[in-house]
Amino acid sequence: MESRSLTFRNGHRVTFVEEGVDERGRYLRLEHELPAGRQAGPHWHPVLAETWTVRRGRLRFRIDGTELMVGPGGTAAAAAGVVHEFWCEEAGTIIDHEIRPPLRHWDMFRLWHALDAAGKTTKGGIPRNPLALGLLWDYQDGYLGGIPAGLQRLILGGLAGIARRVGSERRWLGTMNQAV
Repeated sequence: MESRSLTFRNGHRVTFVEEGVDERGRYLRLEHELPAGRQAGPHWHPVLAETWTVRRGRLRFRIDGTELMVGPGGTAAAAAGVVHEFWCEEAGTIIDHEIRPPLRHWDMFRLWHALDAAGKTTKGGIPRNPLALGLLWDYQDGYLGGIPAGLQRLILGGLAGIARRVGSERRWLGTMNQAV
């Protein structure tokens, strides 16, 4: 049986909670226990929206250029198309994370974890292999803030395509199934 919890080398733990459909459509719910520091640089998703609710600790967000600090019981949300980034202010912060629609977000975390567990990421969690970087970008269903989307599709999307053609995706997916 596949594990529902992934622990990265930096201590970030992400746990699959639930995937389903309700009156607002398809969703994915995850739980994260976070180390202190930057968690996600500026990025945006053309289709999916995210909501984070802090259960313990504190997160600092920048959403659409506005900074906010969120503590226990507080919530932050980023609609589709809105640039967002966030930092964990206290190690051991626990959050609930909802993604609508889920697209491939759980698979993104699984791929990222497999790369991390195999030592194929930097200390900051960035894949060392450009093909892995392209594939991870493709799985996250979004774009980096400040870089034209067309350029990202050309370069990172092209790298993801190459990863698939040369069999890297299959190899890493096999690693995912062994690592989780």
